[in-house]
Amino acid sequence: MTYIQGDPSLYDINWSTDKIQAFRQTLLAWYDETKRDLPWRNTNDPYKIWVSEIMLQQTQVATVIPYYERFIETLPTIQALANAEEETLLNLWQGLGYYSRVRNMQIAAQQIVADYAGAMPQTMKGLLSLKGIGPYTAAAIGSIAFGLVEPAIDGNLMRVTARLFELDADISQPKSRKLFAAILYQLIDAERPGDFNQALMDMGPTIMTPANLNPEASPIKEFDRSYQNGTAHLYPVKKKKVKATEHQLIAYVVQNLQGEWLIRKHDEQELLTGLWHFPLLEQSVVMEAVSEEELIEPFSDWWAEQNSLLNDYAFETEPSITINQQLMPFGDLSTLTLLPKVKHVFSHRVWHVQLVPLMMKIDQAGLQENENMRWQSPKQIRDLPVSTLQQKLLKALESYL
Repeated sequence: MTYIQGDPSLYDINWSTDKIQAFRQTLLAWYDETKRDLPWRNTNDPYKIWVSEIMLQQTQVATVIPYYERFIETLPTIQALANAEEETLLNLWQGLGYYSRVRNMQIAAQQIVADYAGAMPQTMKGLLSLKGIGPYTAAAIGSIAFGLVEPAIDGNLMRVTARLFELDADISQPKSRKLFAAILYQLIDAERPGDFNQALMDMGPTIMTPANLNPEASPIKEFDRSYQNGTAHLYPVKKKKVKATEHQLIAYVVQNLQGEWLIRKHDEQELLTGLWHFPLLEQSVVMEAVSEEELIEPFSDWWAEQNSLLNDYAFETEPSITINQQLMPFGDLSTLTLLPKVKHVFSHRVWHVQLVPLMMKIDQAGLQENENMRWQSPKQIRDLPVSTLQQKLLKALESYL
């Protein structure tokens, strides 16, 4: 299809009414026969649909199901979500990543309680007024729960649509969404808009996959221009992602005389906000060549900056910190190279985290308790809301404990 950039009113699919109806019937018949039995598809409750849609963002269905069931069991209503403690929220979300999503959900729940008497708004305008709900999520909730005739445009719908019409619009560009919306408003079934959206959502990851591995199995191949022309591999058009930046960090596993570990909660200016971690410092060192002093110095400097947390305790660089023999059973600095380095990937950055165990020769009284810094036993740490990265670090330490 050719189109004039910036004028979505001209994007006519040039299908007859009969062809559009045949497309809807074919797609929905396939969906009725093959749709997956998912817990959020057995309800019209907008709250449950909302929870599932937020969880499914950048997370696979199989991963989401147990999280969804636990979340709904613990927080079964909008009111319950609005009133939940932050630690409860983070524990329920632990492992899904992108923790701002669940925080935004709680803010939105509080908006619903305050502005909509606790009931999810039933218009696109109302849904879009809620924190963390954009056009896709609003359309998904609106079409599935309330029958709003709104296409829920995500990556799957854009991939299917791009192939159907051989669209050369770059799907990574926000302006391209207008093109896809103009087409999908012509295709969407007004009687079953929610099922229409979910059918295309299922079509994307099962039939019209990114690699288009099984085009012959497509129930809509007779409508698919890219199938007919053998061009499916060219669509959708998407510019290359910005290369992720690489970062080298040290995770200091600091133990006191009681066998407790130092752990801190990330603040609002940091990635993984509100979650507990070993102290993480961005440092690049060659483990095979680093000296004990060079390894300890970054933590020593950081610890000195935390003097506001100390209870009149004078920090001494030596011998207050020594390599922790309990965490290093080989008793040799060179064996630090045997401790694993953990890789953790964010959207646009990659962290390579080296574990370094240290012993701080102070008792617990040497650190004043603070809401963002604690001495905790290894078991207590596992009971706190921690990120997937911290879980990886704990797992990597298991063979050394």
